[in-house]
Amino acid sequence: MTTPPANLIVVGASAGGVEALRDFVGGLPADLSAAVLVVLHLPRRGPSALASILRRVGTVPVDAAENGEPLVAGRVYTAVPDHHLLVADGRILLSNGPTENGHRPGIDALFRSAAVSWGPRVAGVVLSGTLDDGTAGLTVIRARGGLTAVQDPEDANYPSMPENALAAMDVDLVLPAEKLGRALVEQLRTRTVATPAPVSQLDALEARIDAGERNSTEEVKTMMPASGLICPDCGGPLFTAEPDRRFRCRIGHAWTAEALLLEEHLEVERALWSALRLVQEKRELADRMHAAALDRGQDLLAETYAERGAEHSHTAEVLRRLLGPRSA
Repeated sequence: MTTPPANLIVVGASAGGVEALRDFVGGLPADLSAAVLVVLHLPRRGPSALASILRRVGTVPVDAAENGEPLVAGRVYTAVPDHHLLVADGRILLSNGPTENGHRPGIDALFRSAAVSWGPRVAGVVLSGTLDDGTAGLTVIRARGGLTAVQDPEDANYPSMPENALAAMDVDLVLPAEKLGRALVEQLRTRTVATPAPVSQLDALEARIDAGERNSTEEVKTMMPASGLICPDCGGPLFTAEPDRRFRCRIGHAWTAEALLLEEHLEVERALWSALRLVQEKRELADRMHAAALDRGQDLLAETYAERGAEHSHTAEVLRRLLGPRSA
């Protein structure tokens, strides 16, 4: 006989997350009365071995999430590739909603969904990872009266995600990953659950977008001010969800400022590499035409091609300096 969970624990991890998740799941007590949902940033294509990896540690059963599956106490559910892992009416919802920071599954999407549906009966956990994924969702969990926990940055292989969460708010627990699970469960058992704060209109809208409700994206432009920035995913205008912190486009793609800055840096780098390739081809073509003109005795034309080749060589050198040592 299955038992519905008394509480919900949602966990997010990225780079270095497999090791952190092994420690966290291994530390969960056997008599766990909560359900645990886990998002690790995954490649969009191909199977995930995360459930089988975590199944080997600890005593709590672990399964890959299935759409529509009812949540059961004492079980861990892992996200699957190319789907947001969400909750609705005590069941799992796998959504193909817009990406967040280029990811699907997204950590913030899970955290936001749990906070909206479960209010103060949620505990959010941010583990090892780069950038600031999880911070926005953990903020919503805290606003709804849920517990917040972060892996001690000194214990994380990649401390950026824990550090960003700690910089944004006061969290309830900061511990090594192997100690977080048991400590969190103990707090869930003994705490007094307060009346949840109302769900903000913005959080409700974003939760609907994460769930794939396409008509909800039209509300973005009416509820969020224009940012003057462009979405790297679709090229559409971005609107401000949180000033200088988070953005969404009309399609629904979500970006934090830190992730957006990195993506734009990568776009510039890709453009520079493309420019370097084209300039090198132009220099090689000018060299060939210079040689051909010399063979025909066309010295003035050969000199023109030589000058063009020198110009292209100079441009290529400038681009290499911009790209750094890897282009040498």
